Amino acid sequence: MAEVTPVAHNVSGGKDFHCLSSQSLVASVLPPILILELLVGLPSNVVALWIFTCRLKTWRVNTLLLFNLVLADFLLLISLPFRIDNLFRGEHWVFGQAWCRINLFMLAVNRSASIAFMTCVAFDRYFKVVHPHHRVSHMTSGHTGWLAFGIWTIVIALRFPLLSTNLLKQDGNMSLCRSFSSYNKPPLAIKIHYTLYFVEFFLPLVLLLFCSVRIACILRQRQLDKELKVKRAIRVVGIIVAVFILCFSPGIATGLAVIIIRYSSTDCDAYNLAGQLFSLSIGFTYLNSALDPIIYCFSSSMFRNSLKSSINNLGFVEMRLSRRGSMTSDG
Repeated sequence: MAEVTPVAHNVSGGKDFHCLSSQSLVASVLPPILILELLVGLPSNVVALWIFTCRLKTWRVNTLLLFNLVLADFLLLISLPFRIDNLFRGEHWVFGQAWCRINLFMLAVNRSASIAFMTCVAFDRYFKVVHPHHRVSHMTSGHTGWLAFGIWTIVIALRFPLLSTNLLKQDGNMSLCRSFSSYNKPPLAIKIHYTLYFVEFFLPLVLLLFCSVRIACILRQRQLDKELKVKRAIRVVGIIVAVFILCFSPGIATGLAVIIIRYSSTDCDAYNLAGQLFSLSIGFTYLNSALDPIIYCFSSSMFRNSLKSSINNLGFVEMRLSRRGSMTSDG
């Protein structure tokens, strides 16, 4: 989720909003969490970008997918300080209409892209283990580059309505910048935004679970429990599924609770409590960008060995490189 429901002072919400109230719990709890995730996630993703762009000499399918994943995480994290500032000001947006739209657009695009490339990394492992002779298993780096371009194009196109919609609203002396709020009649761009938010969770989740189950079945059927390639594939997909569920399921669960209460009850207290929990779930959403470097390390021996080599060059410790982790291998 890109941001929290804004502070408002009118519990009735007026004609435009439903049961709005202040979110003091969110404003006090969420900023320290987001700051910690920024301090952990931004340096690790900067290091990852440096390794991908400056240290790796060979770009393979898995490497290109991981590079686009770290790019999505990096762009999301550099947008995060504006949301932190917004929370510290009691959700009063001071950066103007244009940057409100751009900021929410960037947060939404890069969240979607991060999910898409996580799913692609899992599918790459699935095809290499379950269908090793399929054409997908023999994609070239050029094909992967076009795939990445297509993913970015689709994600940007689907989120583009956020750039054409007035997302900065005035509530008394407050300027509220939001893409998620308790609209009585959401505009079309917001409806699209809501729909994508749920679709981009459930569809990838089904695909990720499918990859995990199929790889596990292949392991049992072919008795490949000792084959390193399959063990690594299961480990990578398992980590992706774990990170995905941990980071994105709280927002989905609380978001569904908000919708159910909104249309089944007139209890504003219950609605606002669910809304605060929904807003707090953002802490889990941004945690994804801080945890994704774990996926880089487990998914690519090229990345892992480049990181170890860079650490070794500092002279403080000596880390052993993986046997399959030469600059021309991947796995």
